[in-house]
Amino acid sequence: MQNTDMSEKRFQKYITKYLAQTNKYIETFSNDFDRELCIDKTQLFNFIRVAQPDSYDFIIKKGKDSFLDRLDSKIKTEGIIEVLRKGVKHLDRTIYFFYPEPNSTHNPKDKVKYEANIFSVTQELVYTNDNGNRIDLVIFINGLPIITMELKNAYTNQAVKDAINQYKKDRDTKDKIFNFARCLVHFAMDTDLVYMTTRLDGSETFFLPFNKGLNDGKPYSPFGSGNPINPYGEKTSYMWEEVLTKSSLANIIEKFVQLEKTDKKADKVKLIFPRYHQLKVVRELLKDSKEKGVGQRYLIQHSAGSGKSNSITWLAHQLIGLYDKSNINPLFDSVVVVTDRTVLDRQIRENIKSFAQVKNVVEAITGNGTDIKKLDPTETSISKTAHMRLALENNKKIITCTVQTFPFVLKVVNEMQSKNIAFIIDEAHSSQSGSAAASMNALFSGAEIPEFERDEEGNIDTEELVNYLIESRKMLKNASYFAFTATPKNKTLETFGIKQEDGTFKAFHNYSMKQAIEEEYILDVLENYTTYKSYYKIKANSEAFVEKEYETKKANKILKSFVEGNELAIYECNSQDVI
Repeated sequence: MQNTDMSEKRFQKYITKYLAQTNKYIETFSNDFDRELCIDKTQLFNFIRVAQPDSYDFIIKKGKDSFLDRLDSKIKTEGIIEVLRKGVKHLDRTIYFFYPEPNSTHNPKDKVKYEANIFSVTQELVYTNDNGNRIDLVIFINGLPIITMELKNAYTNQAVKDAINQYKKDRDTKDKIFNFARCLVHFAMDTDLVYMTTRLDGSETFFLPFNKGLNDGKPYSPFGSGNPINPYGEKTSYMWEEVLTKSSLANIIEKFVQLEKTDKKADKVKLIFPRYHQLKVVRELLKDSKEKGVGQRYLIQHSAGSGKSNSITWLAHQLIGLYDKSNINPLFDSVVVVTDRTVLDRQIRENIKSFAQVKNVVEAITGNGTDIKKLDPTETSISKTAHMRLALENNKKIITCTVQTFPFVLKVVNEMQSKNIAFIIDEAHSSQSGSAAASMNALFSGAEIPEFERDEEGNIDTEELVNYLIESRKMLKNASYFAFTATPKNKTLETFGIKQEDGTFKAFHNYSMKQAIEEEYILDVLENYTTYKSYYKIKANSEAFVEKEYETKKANKILKSFVEGNELAIYECNSQDVI
């Protein structure tokens, strides 16, 4: 962006112009906004009139006011995302407020409906009658506000932190546009950084970073928080060039944003909006899978604090709706999510169910007779193999299992070559007992169980087991593999990574530990460590402080440098050498 005027208003106008000219938004004005109902009535009724003419006539006949009151009530009680996805039943008719972008070309009418959506942007929106407060930018879809944005310019004396403070101190959550779940997200942004929140709560409001990271997901340094230099414009241009396109927002509305209950008894809910790296990795995996087809391997190297469970959930849901390059045939018949512990299997299963918009799409492979009989009352074999076979035969779209069950799953998939499967493997750094490993490998016809490396308690690392199981079965041609791990071992990199020109292997996407630390999702355990050698020197002789400080800083520098290049270092650090 080439500017001579570096003011906030210039920044705001530039984004608006880009959205209108390149992304084909309509620019609307503050006076078009109904402050009491928190909608743009003109755009709302234009959308309904064009996309649902019968419903429009129905509304006119029954009266606009009663319809608008009904709409306002539903947004207040259920949130904007439910209204956009499911519509609102008014009297005996359901009115829709958004049409998703179709995944395939099966029904041309779906494309026409999607193109009827009206995306609009308003500058300097006066949102309340109580004062003259304004929001820099508000994004609407079909007259309903979905995103607010406070902008600052890093070239001036104000930055993103000032936009955050503006939300915290100058925005009253009693004003309807700031009510929880009335909008999808609120962005604070300058020309360098972006932060977001889905719940405004005065001074208690918590903003999350919505930045690329210095490596932008690539497996190469520099790692860390923030955004890389953009030779063609501002560091945050990805917001209006990528995130706020019509297709992107439609995808976020349909596939990502979710109201989730955090306490069923207290009826507490949170609104989940994807962080940038989550949005990016899911979209890149889908794009690459669509282009290359079934039979691929992907390593997703995401640190603790990356929100891996949600990334896995979003990927699972979107893989089952993914079509091949022709946009005619579904790419995968089922998605199998593999976790390393029963408790994680249950957690991810519940997470997937909470995101599912259709009931009974998830099946957990337990080998339990009751679960098997639900799929086929006549089935006589009570085993995990039978359970998996029936799940595929019954076209269960998302299947979950533990690593212990994985061999049975692989066996069935290998025998059912007509089924294309996506395996999402959560390779958390944990371990399985020797007895569990033995039961897992018993399925392999007479194969000797290899002597895996064990920890001090005699347990075997899950990652070793997964690599062994996949190697033993070879890479199935009717399956693609998506492996998530924080610190992959060399064997995992070779199994799932992308081979480089120098013969090494790299991850498909990387959310680094350094970025997670700098974004304050995890603690830097190396920040204040010192070696025993240095510790006892200073304890024995206080005059050794200078020597101790020098040694510690030197060790810190070496180890942190190693961590930046190979995050496995943090796990390989010997506890006997660190305090």
